[in-house]
Amino acid sequence: MSKLNLTETEYRFACIVWENEPLGSGELVELCNEELGWKKSTTYTVLKRLCDRQIFKNVNATVSAMVKKEQVQKFKSEKFINRTFNGSLPHFITSFMSDRKISQAEADKLKKLIDSYKG
Repeated sequence: MSKLNLTETEYRFACIVWENEPLGSGELVELCNEELGWKKSTTYTVLKRLCDRQIFKNVNATVSAMVKKEQVQKFKSEKFINRTFNGSLPHFITSFMSDRKISQAEADKLKKLIDSYKG
């Protein structure tokens, strides 16, 4: 299993760290209590687990990321597309866009993005 395969709970916790890093572990406990309703022990348990997987580091009671949020999002997106759409990005986009309309500006932006990735 990839270290980037975060559970939903781990991801919510990780977002708090990413949005506030670097932050003291005491501040992290307070934020997790406010945003997730967690007790100190729960916060430290999840922090230790993610430090052991080298997602975060906790040095001198200061927590910071070793892995960027974008890396986890990319992993989760690819895993979802592979599992749900047999790895087909066009099938994903077709399903996602099936009942949506986008503006010309959005269409132009997407076309420019796609063109930048052409091989």
